[in-house]
Amino acid sequence: MIPCFLNLGTGELIIIFVVIILLFGAKRIPELARSMGKGISMFKHGMNEAVNQVNEPAADPGKPDGTTPRHTATDDSPSTPDTPAK
Repeated sequence: MIPCFLNLGTGELIIIFVVIILLFGAKRIPELARSMGKGISMFKHGMNEAVNQVNEPAADPGKPDGTTPRHTATDDSPSTPDTPAK
């Protein structure tokens, strides 16, 4: 089903524009358009944030920074006595 607002002709758009001018006045139209643009951009920003939060992988509660512990060479080396064997 095609939405009805796509079937507006030039005459209908002119009538709508004239009604808007009569309701709000010519001086307020740029202000209304500016605030409407800001609202749309804020809505898009909020939608992008929501999508990013959903797409982020959940952090493992055992590893808060997401890294695994590393072993150093001193941890893996066998222990040797300091004194020589007799």
